[in-house]
Amino acid sequence: MKIIDATQVNQALDFPALINALDAGFRQDFGMPQRQVFSLSEDPSNHDGFAVLPAWNEDVVGVKAFTYFPDNGQQSLPTLFSKILLFSRKDGTPLAMIDGTSVTYWRTAAVSALASRYLARPESMRMLLLGTGNLALPIIKAHISEHAISHVVVWGRRSDKVQSLLQTLRNMYPHIGFSTTSDVGATAGQVDIIVSATGAAEPLLFGKDVAAGCYVDLLGNHSQDRRECDTELVCKSSVYVDYRQNVLREAGELLIPISERRFAPGDVKGDLAELCRVGRSSRRDAEEITLFKSVGTALSDLICAKLVLDSVV
Repeated sequence: MKIIDATQVNQALDFPALINALDAGFRQDFGMPQRQVFSLSEDPSNHDGFAVLPAWNEDVVGVKAFTYFPDNGQQSLPTLFSKILLFSRKDGTPLAMIDGTSVTYWRTAAVSALASRYLARPESMRMLLLGTGNLALPIIKAHISEHAISHVVVWGRRSDKVQSLLQTLRNMYPHIGFSTTSDVGATAGQVDIIVSATGAAEPLLFGKDVAAGCYVDLLGNHSQDRRECDTELVCKSSVYVDYRQNVLREAGELLIPISERRFAPGDVKGDLAELCRVGRSSRRDAEEITLFKSVGTALSDLICAKLVLDSVV
């Protein structure tokens, strides 16, 4: 059995290869039981958690286990620790243990870009990113590989982290414009793609601000009582999810509007597998706002980890 660390993961993966692998993988038959997420505290203000995500396809069986400790940053520790185990689908032989944290960053960014392949307008050029954490750089790289992005605006709570990210991006992509904003609402009305990857408990995005035709991806939250957007944005959007069973159990962005009786589970238009199997844009028209809510799937971990394993064999 191979042991594959984060350095090997980062060397093995690139965009758009991972995006294309996920596209192909979500079109195929797979098994993915509902993931299990456990709270490690009875204190409602404490969000420490542990999760187990199983999945399989015709090639491999896999399970990712991760811990989530959102306050770890105060101790200069990662908030997420994760490992993925892969087994042969043919005979159950253990194949690899792969660093799951790095896989999580890569596949989360790739899923965001993959959903935009079917939900964003083809001519999308301007992007707003909310958040400057570990997902920020891969998210931008994934979308640049998918769209003819000409300008990216970054919002973050800490100006030093925003400026550091902008400098890295300018060095990597000198032909693209990068800037920052302190007014999310005003900027949301001027861009084609919005990706929110924050730990916000209260909405940062509001339906009144988002421009017609925008693609909005919300991926920072997986708690029932927290959300990155308001109810109005959900109600005025065509809503898609990465996997219904997980999102409708965990995501406050949809669960809160459902509790308000302004949205219903049946209002979800489709999930990622359905988008990929259609294989073409699912937009109704150029004015439609599309919203994609993801909380992560075991299948995306499985596909990404198998791609890594194949590259190091």
